[in-house]
Amino acid sequence: MNKPTMLVVEDNPDHLELTLTTLELNGVCHHIVVARDGQQALDYLFGEGLYSDRNPDEQPELVLLDLNMPKMDGLQVLNHMRSDPRTFFVPVILLTSASEQSDTVRELKGGLNSYIGKPLDYHEFAARLEEVREYWRTSNFSPLMS
Repeated sequence: MNKPTMLVVEDNPDHLELTLTTLELNGVCHHIVVARDGQQALDYLFGEGLYSDRNPDEQPELVLLDLNMPKMDGLQVLNHMRSDPRTFFVPVILLTSASEQSDTVRELKGGLNSYIGKPLDYHEFAARLEEVREYWRTSNFSPLMS
């Protein structure tokens, strides 16, 4: 049986390394796909560009999405995801710095499942991951995460 996929969208190499380390320490047993900007993330999600051989009907179980990125920011990626039936229900946790959390997160709250501050804190990440799992356990939709 294949491991479920998690898409990590992060352009900062230091934040990416901390995120991947936190995931490893948290015991996340997903296949991790990394996108370095918003456009690369959408290419992966919709099977375009470098990912044209990927089946876009098989979506990741979770997207960790940086807010500020080159080419296309997290808000634009989230809007694309929520406007397409293939990615509408994919859980998204927004990764933000403390200075980005106030107004921007309130704007996005309707389209994302949770958010965490960067750099990731192990305990905060575990709590947010559990929030997403609880959402799928109690929703009318099939759970995406075990």
